[in-house]
Amino acid sequence: MTPVSPEQLTDQIKSWGKELGFDAVGISGVDMSQQAARLDQWLAQRHHGEMAYLANHRELRLHPDQLHPGTLKVICVRMDYLPPDVETVRVLQNPRQAYISRYALGRDYHKTLRKRLSQFAKKIATETGDFNYRPFVDSAPILEKPMAQQAGLGWQGKHSLLINRQAGSYFLLGELFTDLPLIEDEPYDKDHCSRCQACLDICPTGAFPEPYVLDARRCISYLTIELKGSIPVELRPLIGNRVFGCDDCQLVCPWNRYSNFSKEDDFTPRHGLDSIELAELFGWDEPTFLKKTEGSPIRRTGYQGWLRNLAVGLGNSGGEGKGGAAMIQVLQQRSSDPSELVREHVRWAIDQLALEKAATSLPLVEKQPRKIRHLL
Repeated sequence: MTPVSPEQLTDQIKSWGKELGFDAVGISGVDMSQQAARLDQWLAQRHHGEMAYLANHRELRLHPDQLHPGTLKVICVRMDYLPPDVETVRVLQNPRQAYISRYALGRDYHKTLRKRLSQFAKKIATETGDFNYRPFVDSAPILEKPMAQQAGLGWQGKHSLLINRQAGSYFLLGELFTDLPLIEDEPYDKDHCSRCQACLDICPTGAFPEPYVLDARRCISYLTIELKGSIPVELRPLIGNRVFGCDDCQLVCPWNRYSNFSKEDDFTPRHGLDSIELAELFGWDEPTFLKKTEGSPIRRTGYQGWLRNLAVGLGNSGGEGKGGAAMIQVLQQRSSDPSELVREHVRWAIDQLALEKAATSLPLVEKQPRKIRHLL
């Protein structure tokens, strides 16, 4: 193998990454100590909720080279996930349909990115010889958004997600820790959010106590995925029909006018989950749930959590009348469910429908029509 300079190797690796389907590749260093104060403050304010694991391994988060000994640089990758021809706003505005975060409609991204990163590493090894590496996809104590920003892939917006001027925020991140002598990219130190606060204003549950700070305890993604117990009663009407995750803050972001549709078949919706009735999903028994969510990120919430979320969605699906009565009948089928968690949310949902207090989705189209026109 002909020796190449670090500059040449870095350029080659970025080219190979794009050939393998990554939409952007950047190189980061391994010193994240500048994130210490922000991390400590966020944890001290208990914004991580019941995700106790986020408070663990502080030193590994700040010094990633300790996570995988021998690491000199981190290859950060971006992969766009927004599937084409998927309705988003119309589903949100139909209270009888289930809204599932767009990243979760197809195959579990952990599997897709991890496999692709392994292929990436093998490609590099074929060209350069064996090297020390380890791939990560949201599976270890890594500050991946600050690391990706350090690799030049974008900036963290006021909703805390990474934004890229040419790609918006509908993308996933992965990392390849390596001992290769690569050239680091310039950190992305510009903030293009300016005075815009559309993401803060649109949040159904008010999960942003201040710009750039997310309180997970009020975030619908946390409430419907990470939280294993009962959803706070005061937040249930605000969840609407969002049964797995939430995309509202991204839907109204002006930079998502430049988002790209994914070219990956893995992110194509499965089982019609991009436009499906709440009542149909609530009728799944556990074997059906396990079969339909095989290889899907939806598995993370578990069957009881899935029914809990759907019960809340059904409770928010409309008031009394023919439609409301039909939804009450659907809910009553699980009024004796073995799980107290499910039964409690079913009782709440029936009460909501009977009292005509169901919440509806925020009128996103009316508030930001031009900015989300590509998603209609």
